[in-house]
Parts: sequence; structure tokens; C-alpha cells
Amino acid sequence: MRYWSVATILAIALALPSAARAVDPRFPDWPCVQIKVPEISVAAIWAGPSIDDAGNAWQDDPAIRDLVARLAARRTPLEEAQKAIEDFITGNAAERQKKGTLLFAGLLATLNRERSEVMNGLERFYRQQKSFAEKIRAETFELRSLHDSADRDQAKVDELTNRVEWDTRIFEERRHTITYACEVPVLVEQRLFALARAIQQALE
Repeated sequence: MRYWSVATILAIALALPSAARAVDPRFPDWPCVQIKVPEISVAAIWAGPSIDDAGNAWQDDPAIRDLVARLAARRTPLEEAQKAIEDFITGNAAERQKKGTLLFAGLLATLNRERSEVMNGLERFYRQQKSFAEKIRAETFELRSLHDSADRDQAKVDELTNRVEWDTRIFEERRHTITYACEVPVLVEQRLFALARAIQQALE
């Protein structure tokens, strides 16, 4: 393990709170550079028939319920999902509208829920990061105190230096993990938009 000087460790520890500061003051636990939008707006992605009366009726139809689960899963390629939508929305105009409306209502509910779970997880992770940053700062100030002591215990200084160095490395690795995870809500929203557009095209 590389040995860092106490001055370097202190500088890193002092920088940790700024590395963990929320971008949007309205959501103090939101760690992503992307603006937090708690819920996807219907109007922003859907120009088809109103789903106000759809409710949870999509859950009562096994075919729609199963298709929603298949389409919502990111492991299902988008082209395959679009083809499945085209194959499903058939019949006369009234039948197509009913199928399309219920299918979109199901996708909206499912992907909004998935997106919310991811965002809640990100905020929990961020709160853990803030606590971890405070722990590192406390360890660092203890290290500085030990280092400045006239009768310092070098073995204890070395042990605490290694601990702070290790904790700081873990903090940085977690910070990079958050950066990647912040892309997930965006990907969910993009998928819902693409599926909504495919449904609307099938209704035309």
C-alpha cells in the first residue's frame, strides 16, 4: 500500500464533503449531476389516448401484464420490444386503442416504480457516503493530533494512516459507482419514451 503523508491525507479528507455535496438543494440527498425529476410526466412522453381511466386494469389482463414485464426489462432489446408492440396492438380501432392505452399505462406504472426504486437507492447510498466522509474526517483529525503529539506512538500513527488511506480509497471507488448508477434513471426514462412512441405508431 502506498504511504501518504499526513498533510496529503488531511487535504483529501477536507475535500470529501465537497465531493459528496448535492447538486440540487431541493433534494439534498440526490448525488447525481442530472436534475432529479421524481416522476416521469405522462404529458412529456405520451400523445396518445388519455389513460386517466385506465387505472390498474392492465394488471387484470394476463397477456398485457406479461407483455409489460417483458417490454420493461432492459435485457429485452428495444427492436424486439417494438416488434412485440406492433404484433400485439391489432384489431379494429377500438380494440387497438384499448390495448395500446392499457399497455402504456402498465409500462408507465412499472418503469416509474423501477425508476423511483433506483433513485431511492441512490439517495440511500449517498447518505452512507456522507457518513463515511465524516468518519474519514474524524480519523484524519485524530491522525493529525497523534502526529503532532510530542510523545506520539508511531505504530498507532502508521495504523491510523493505513486505515484512512484505505477508507479514502473505498470512498472514491463508491463515488465512481454512484456516477455510473446515476445513468440508470435516464436509461429507464429513455426506454419508456421509445416504447410509448412505438405504441402510438401502432395506434395510427
